[in-house]
Amino acid sequence: MRRQQMKIRYLTALALLATAAAHAQSAKQLDQQTAAMMQASFREQGIAKMDRIAQDDAQKACSQAKPPSAAVTKKIEAAQLASVKWPADGQYIGDWKEGEKLAQNGRGMTWTDASAAAGKNGAMCYNCHQVDKKEISFGTIGPSLWNYGKLRGVTDPADPASAAIVKYTWGKLWNSKAYSACSTMPRFGHAELLTEAQIRDLMALLLDPKSPVNQ
Repeated sequence: MRRQQMKIRYLTALALLATAAAHAQSAKQLDQQTAAMMQASFREQGIAKMDRIAQDDAQKACSQAKPPSAAVTKKIEAAQLASVKWPADGQYIGDWKEGEKLAQNGRGMTWTDASAAAGKNGAMCYNCHQVDKKEISFGTIGPSLWNYGKLRGVTDPADPASAAIVKYTWGKLWNSKAYSACSTMPRFGHAELLTEAQIRDLMALLLDPKSPVNQ
């Protein structure tokens, strides 16, 4: 009887291993088929090139059926944070008036645009956020940014007491995945969608006490 039970357990274990191997092979094949389908479904046109469908490690991890584990999430965020380029001159704040123009500008990176260079795009903030109470049309995918600096106690962005939130805001704009691994917010600096000067202007829109955002 004991020998029979051991035989059954052994065969069961082999069956489970075979099933797992078959599943792994099937998943690999599905990934290959998906990649082939993506390549066949898109084409280059204008400034829109095929490299846009290539995923980095963070995007791959966040495209799986299940969210990445806590350990993988931590690893992704650490790597993304390390990629953030901080202002070489320490100047984080630009012109909020220019920042508002960027927030309103939803153009850029389409095949009909003349250039994919950083600085040729808008920030498209209103696509996902409420930024100003006067606006009647805005997205709700992201949280409201109304009173962003005011609610966080920023009365002077240059004050050392505001340094933490100023640096966080820059990092979030530069590479949102540094703080939320699977964030869907554009990585404006990391992806070279905006220049440092443009990001400074968005910083001013969010943090300058004179900005309409903080009135």
